[in-house]
Amino acid sequence: MYAIVRSGGRQYRVSVGDQLLVEKLPAQAGDQIVLDEVLLVASEDGVRIGAPVVEGARVRATVLGQEKGPKIRIFKYIPKERYRRRQGHRQTYTRLRVDEIVIGTL
Repeated sequence: MYAIVRSGGRQYRVSVGDQLLVEKLPAQAGDQIVLDEVLLVASEDGVRIGAPVVEGARVRATVLGQEKGPKIRIFKYIPKERYRRRQGHRQTYTRLRVDEIVIGTL
């Protein structure tokens, strides 16, 4: 059984026990959250595709922690102008563990 969920503008294929990194969510480590934008659910009974979301379906997950991604360096340069700017960025992510996929009723 697996589901396709949307979080932070991205789509993720998840099944029970998976860990995934999503855009930072306002939650502490150990909190339970519910992802309710489920676009597709595939189980033994078949595949249910949402339009745009599957009604009554949701994914329950546990927050494992907040993390930072790799550093990205931004360098702007204009030749012959003595213009150089260096900047760095580290995106923050939330690590989730999928506990349960609830399909709901028809």
